[in-house]
Amino acid sequence: MRDRRFVVVLLCSSLLAGAAWAGPAAPAAHRQFRVELGGASAQPVSGRLLLFATEARAAEAAAKGGKVEEVDANPFRATQTAVAAREVSRLAPREGVDIDTDGLAFPTGYSQLPPGDYLVQAVLDVDHSYNYTGRGAGDLVSAVVKLHLPAAGTPTLTLDKALPARDPWKASASAPEGMQAALDEARRHAEPIDFASPSLSAFWGRPIAMRGRVLLPPGYDAGAAVRYPTVYYTQGFGGNNDRVTGVLANVYAAMAKGEMPPMIWVFLDESSPTGTHEFADSVNNGPWGHALTEELIPQLEAKYRMDARPQGRFLNGHSSGGWATLWLQTRYPKLFGGTWSTAPDPSDFHDFTGVDLYAPDANAYRRPDGTAIPLVRDHGKVLGTFEQFARLERVLGDYGGQLASFEWVFSPRGKDGRPQPMFDRDTGAVDPAVVAYWRDHYDIAHRVKTNWAALKPDLDGKIHLIVGTADTFYLDGAAHRFKAVLDGLHAKADFRFLPDRTHGDLYVQGKDRQGLLKQISWEMYALARPGSKLKPPKAAP
Repeated sequence: MRDRRFVVVLLCSSLLAGAAWAGPAAPAAHRQFRVELGGASAQPVSGRLLLFATEARAAEAAAKGGKVEEVDANPFRATQTAVAAREVSRLAPREGVDIDTDGLAFPTGYSQLPPGDYLVQAVLDVDHSYNYTGRGAGDLVSAVVKLHLPAAGTPTLTLDKALPARDPWKASASAPEGMQAALDEARRHAEPIDFASPSLSAFWGRPIAMRGRVLLPPGYDAGAAVRYPTVYYTQGFGGNNDRVTGVLANVYAAMAKGEMPPMIWVFLDESSPTGTHEFADSVNNGPWGHALTEELIPQLEAKYRMDARPQGRFLNGHSSGGWATLWLQTRYPKLFGGTWSTAPDPSDFHDFTGVDLYAPDANAYRRPDGTAIPLVRDHGKVLGTFEQFARLERVLGDYGGQLASFEWVFSPRGKDGRPQPMFDRDTGAVDPAVVAYWRDHYDIAHRVKTNWAALKPDLDGKIHLIVGTADTFYLDGAAHRFKAVLDGLHAKADFRFLPDRTHGDLYVQGKDRQGLLKQISWEMYALARPGSKLKPPKAAP
């Protein structure tokens, strides 16, 4: 699922609290806002125009010093901010466009907002990436404006700032002490991947690059005879090449201290304009699995001193990256020596974050008794429903969202050239024909069970799946089902359900936030170098 890094304003109350959200008895007039292009750009611009509004008192109470720097959507608190959207094909300097805040809006139109003071901000998402990365470099923003709604006339906001690019090798202001030094050191041992894939370029009819970073261990000598086990690491939803440097720096620092064994780490970027491509061959995204296994990995092994044997190639990924590594291991079992997939997206579609896609009259929004299906939780507290997640995603844009990303990977292509939706965004009704395609091509549990006789010699014992029993997206449910399938096959597999751990704290061991990653690295190394005297350091008492 998503490891979303939205820069969000966390609010202490919901706009949808209680009956305050009930609409008036008669339809209210649509509310219009006007957004003008000011000093943010000297050239005409286009993109998806987004307008965010949140109740002022709660936002100011939660903000440091009472000053709110930005108003944003938070998919983990979906109803705390009202969002309206429209596409803008051309907006010239000093010109403006109107946005109907009761047209395409979530969780409701602005005319239904309770009267009061609101903080409002406009953003132009110039590259339609908001659903994946949130606002970022090049996006145009207005100042945060305090307004009383409903407002007399048409309020006007001005896009007066273009967001700058962030240096991925510069520690954030909130980073722990020593992080900048760790980033600087790791950067000297990391090399970029920018590989033009012949198969992907042929699929898209234009050059397509595979990106990532290769991290070399301390003491690496390109001229020496020693070869290193290699870990292929994939990120969760929202990750990309610029957002992996912190993990990369932590891995290098741990190897330098002897807390992790010396291995080559390949940090793969699985982001794309459609979300995450998961390194799966897809009729919509192209042959990403083929490109990785047949093109990129051979190229890397020819360049670096990698242990180019199955017992020297390992996989590790979290969330959507966990699904990708689980897929790669089961799809290419001869190539890889094992996957350590943490909190992977659903590996058995009988439990797709709580929805049984195979049930008669399956619905992504409602159970048979009519109750809402939750999607996000904090231990026992439900934070958001599947429907809220889907409706917010639709307003933020057509591309890059978590749910749409699944369809770009798993679905057959429709007559319009886009992937066929797995479920109706208005009603939640699941399309059984699309689900049948998903099952036959991408349901990992189904595929392993159906092909076990052929897979067993190369796959048995190579699956390691770790998930928390309080996973934020209920992903432990599908893991239990996959385990039951493998148990029924008498397969050798390693499933670990960590008590009360969530999607975000799964890797924490004691005071070490990367403790599980260090443990995993030693488990890999023991398989690659069974006779090695190099052992993990003893844990501190």
